[in-house]
Amino acid sequence: MSEGDERYDHDPADQPPPDLAESLRDIGNTAKASLGAAADSARALRSLMAADLSLARSAMGRALAFAGVAVVFGASAWLFLMATLVTLLRNFGLSWLMSMLIAAGLSLVVTAYAGLRAMHYFDHTRMQATRRQLARLGIGELADLMPTADSPESARTVAQELRENGDAAKKQNNGIDITPP
Repeated sequence: MSEGDERYDHDPADQPPPDLAESLRDIGNTAKASLGAAADSARALRSLMAADLSLARSAMGRALAFAGVAVVFGASAWLFLMATLVTLLRNFGLSWLMSMLIAAGLSLVVTAYAGLRAMHYFDHTRMQATRRQLARLGIGELADLMPTADSPESARTVAQELRENGDAAKKQNNGIDITPP
């Protein structure tokens, strides 16, 4: 029998209680381990926030670039395509009105595409992952909507279900709508 097996042959109640110093050392070691785990969690949350902010900053730049493209195409397409296309369509025998409508329609299609791309990139500025994790810790406006930290349920899944099944907008205590995750 090994030394570790001998330990289990005796009933713990038969052993004398540990002395006070040993109990305090055990409590101190447990407290250090708990503090270390909390520090690791804080570092992980800090890392997540840094990554989310980096994504938001990158998305903001791209969104502004596509917004600029939308503005440029909205204005310059009107000027350049209008003159060229109207002249070409007039040479094909279309009326002035029809020629101008076709040119304007083309400008609107390009403007709509650039606007949709800008809206897509603006979605990344909402810091969704950080908001979900803060909500799991009970912090922020989504805390009541998300599972708690000890829940095995995925915060991402709950967020998707909220977006899909969110019939009415949730409101804060002061009546302001809560932005869905």
